[in-house]
Amino acid sequence: MVRRKWLYGGFMILLVALLAISGVRSSSTEAASKTAKIKYLEKTYKVPLPAKRIVITGSMETMEDALVLGVKPTGGITVGGKFPSMFKKITGSTVPIGEKAQPNMETIVKLKPDVILASKKFPPDVINKLQKIAPTIPVSHISTDWEANLRLLATLTGKKQQAESIIKSYKNQLVMAKKKLGAKLKGKKVVAIRIRNGNIMIYNQDIFFNPTLYRDLGLTVPNEIKKAKSQEVMSLEKFSAMNPDYIFIQFSADENKNKEDALKQLQKNPIWKSMKAVKNKDVFINVVDPLAQGGTAWSKIHFLKEAVPKLSK
Repeated sequence: MVRRKWLYGGFMILLVALLAISGVRSSSTEAASKTAKIKYLEKTYKVPLPAKRIVITGSMETMEDALVLGVKPTGGITVGGKFPSMFKKITGSTVPIGEKAQPNMETIVKLKPDVILASKKFPPDVINKLQKIAPTIPVSHISTDWEANLRLLATLTGKKQQAESIIKSYKNQLVMAKKKLGAKLKGKKVVAIRIRNGNIMIYNQDIFFNPTLYRDLGLTVPNEIKKAKSQEVMSLEKFSAMNPDYIFIQFSADENKNKEDALKQLQKNPIWKSMKAVKNKDVFINVVDPLAQGGTAWSKIHFLKEAVPKLSK
């Protein structure tokens, strides 16, 4: 009789324990599948919060935001078949899902993402395919949207406070930078370019590092930059006629396949050597990682830190 009571009591304890475990699992499943509406650039999206499995495709800007927030994406973009070294802190367990403009849909499906962060540059048919896999948010590549982009990823991952701290830190850094530069660059022409496929690429004032130079630091926008539509090729002759006082060059071998010596050849060219910035040794190469997009929190913080001392020397 005593043994039967003991067995019965043991069974009840086990049953309660199993029910408790089941309840915990049920609750965690509900928490994982809980959806919420979030607003990003005037559009509303219904997504799981927090998003545990995030896939980034097409948007290198989001890869940089993940880096600054310490978010480790489930799937991420490769460059030349591998993750750029600048992302090594967050891509240890990340699965490659294709190049920037070539998402691998099969791999993305297998990853079962909670959310896909894509690019606004993607054509509608690519976005439609991604939306069939998981809730998809096309992220802006326009530099002036950097705060909205950072807050988007922070909202998805529960890192809102960290994002606000980063934004505040940059703005404080900017105040100090303006004081340091003073009126030294008044009337001076400062330009940031990228060498791609052996060509000089310029950008309009809302893209690349340009908002940091012209909007944040308040430098004069050259007419050629005002007229530029997104990114465009500029011949060396036209760039020479522009004749900047300071030049920031971003050059990566990954973006210059079969033209790895493009920068060296440019530096040897007599037309290049004739320019004011070159003569005065005010040309600065890769002050930040050459693959940095320019218009993200990570890019802006690091560029400002490295560029201001060079401009104020």
